[in-house]
Amino acid sequence: MTGINKVILLGNATKQAELRTTGGGMSVCNFGLAVNEQLGKDKTTGQAREKVQFFQVTTFGKLAEICGTYVTRGKQVFVEGRIEFREDERDGVKKVYTNIIANEVKLLGGGDRQQQGSSQRGAPVDDGFGAPPAPFPSDDMPF
Repeated sequence: MTGINKVILLGNATKQAELRTTGGGMSVCNFGLAVNEQLGKDKTTGQAREKVQFFQVTTFGKLAEICGTYVTRGKQVFVEGRIEFREDERDGVKKVYTNIIANEVKLLGGGDRQQQGSSQRGAPVDDGFGAPPAPFPSDDMPF
């Protein structure tokens, strides 16, 4: 029987995604993700308790190119993928790194809006549907 290695995370990017290209021409993108976990309320103070988990996320190919362009600090991001552990030993010290290899990333909001388009607020956006229809004159209503 085979096992299942699947992780789903919803959090905020900790910094601008870093896009690079391997020697073989493959795009690779790395970004940090902070996930807040609600722990309930403190019994003495009544204030909400929270724990933050930090993850390193890696994407490849076209998904990496998209993440490299649009994942910015503070952007809310949904990630689905698998957990991968990597060991490294330097100067006799062994370290284990946890990485999320994402096969799906959805950008949900927040983050640096300057890179998402116009910096003007309230500017009309061309949605491809043309101008809205004119309102009906009240005397043309049949009821």
